[in-house]
Order: sequence, then C-alpha cells, then structure tokens
Amino acid sequence: MEQTPLFGRVALIGMGLIGGSLALALRQHGLVGRLVGADHNPDHVTQALALGLVDEAGTDLGLAVRGCDLVVLATPVGTFAELAATIAPHCMPGAIVSDVGSVKELVLREIAPRLPPGVHLVPAHPIAGTEHSGPAAGFATLFQGRWCILTPAADTDPSAVERVRALWLRVGSMVEVMTAEHHDRVLAITSHLPHLIAYTIVDTAVGLEESTQSEVIKFSASGFRDFTRIAASDPIMWRDIFLNNREAVLEILQRFTEDLTALQRAIRRGEGDTLQEVFTRTRGIRRGIIDAKQA
Repeated sequence: MEQTPLFGRVALIGMGLIGGSLALALRQHGLVGRLVGADHNPDHVTQALALGLVDEAGTDLGLAVRGCDLVVLATPVGTFAELAATIAPHCMPGAIVSDVGSVKELVLREIAPRLPPGVHLVPAHPIAGTEHSGPAAGFATLFQGRWCILTPAADTDPSAVERVRALWLRVGSMVEVMTAEHHDRVLAITSHLPHLIAYTIVDTAVGLEESTQSEVIKFSASGFRDFTRIAASDPIMWRDIFLNNREAVLEILQRFTEDLTALQRAIRRGEGDTLQEVFTRTRGIRRGIIDAKQA
C-alpha cells in the first residue's frame, strides 16, 4: 500500500546493490517524491535509468544533491571523505546526510567535520546484502526483516534521527541505535572477521596445485561453497572496511587466532572432549540466529 512520502527529494550516491535496492524499496513504499541517482561510473548511471531505479541520474554529485532533503552515500567507505567534501557546498540547509557503510566511527570522523552547519548527519548500516553488485543486482525486498543500525552522534537533531529511523522501518527493517564505537566492535566479529576468514580459505585453495584445485571445485561441500559466496563480495568495499576498522578487526582477529591455536592443540593431542565441548557450545549460536529469523 502506498504511504505518505517521508522525503520530497532524495539523492542516492552510488548505484550498486544497496543503492539500487534502496531506490526500489523507496519507490515501492512511496517514501520519496523524486529520486536522484549519482555514480562516478557512467555505465551505472545508464543502467540505473534504464532499470527505472531513479527519476534522474548523472555523474555530477554536486548537481545531484541540490534541493535534496536526504542524501545517502552508498559507495565504499574509503570514498566518504572525498564525497563529503564534494557535496557539502551543495547541500541545502536542513538536509540529512546518511550512508549505508559497514564502518561507523569513520563516518563521524570523515563526514561530520566537512558538512556545513544546519546539515544533519545520521549514519546508518543496513545489515543486508548479497555477493552480487551493480545496479541490476538490486531488489526491493533486500532489507525486509533485517536489522539497520543507526549511529548518530550524541548532539544530532532527534527529529533527523527519527526521520531516518522511519525510513528504514517503512522499507521493512528492524532498527537499533548504538554508538559508532560499539557498532564497529560488534560488526568486527559478526561480519568483518567471517569475510576475512572466507577470503583466506578460498585464497588458500587458489594456492594449491592445479590438479587439487579442480578437485576442490568439483567436490565442494556446503561449507566451502558458503565461503566462496562470501569471498565473492565486492573486493574494493571490503578492502576499505578492513583498512578503516583495523583496530576492532585486529583485536577480534587476535582472539580468534588464540582460539584457533587452542583447537589446533586439541586435535594434535587427541583431546576429543575439548573438541566436542567447543562444537556443542557453538551450536547454541546457530539456534539463536534461527530463532531471531536471521538465518
């Protein structure tokens, strides 16, 4: 059912999976009057227009954000500082700038100082995605039943936070508000470390001799298939995530390395009880994810 628009004019900077999906969701739920897309890649601009994701699109970011009451950055987090400097002079007073990045302390550090007074920053992170990318990868139901985390600074205008919260609720997400620091620590274990492990395991397979490589692909069990799906994610996006959340990732990686060493020792020593205890304990996490409908 069509709903009252939350925003008159919205600019989406970045026409990839998340930007494209958000465009479709905003349209489906009638949350925007006019939708503007912008991307540095002319092919993405052409595709976004051809697919009907946006009403207008181009490569000029300053032009795209003019007159918009909401601007959403949907590009790799390593681009945020440059994007903020580019769009800042063109943002109208009272506009809200948000994002969909997986690292939030970076957003407060790189975007907030570059925005003019009267422009509100409300960082957001929808925890949803696939291994696919580009405008054609988007779909309107991507965010339904998924969490979106908001990490506004303490002095952010509450009405701006509420409007961004309402947007994500109305596209089907569940919304949580937390500090940027806490977000980055939580995502380091739930998202960033698993991706790092997946990239490592698949890269290890790449390094095997050719005959063994072909058998790995031929006889892939579900575990390895899952790792290859994760490791197929956008390499630029994940490069930027690891570089910009390095402290939290390195801390969690150190703890993981210690736990892995303990398991290695248990296998070497034939300590079956230790292995069974760990494997039994970890089953509870999977059950919790299923119960939370996040499987």
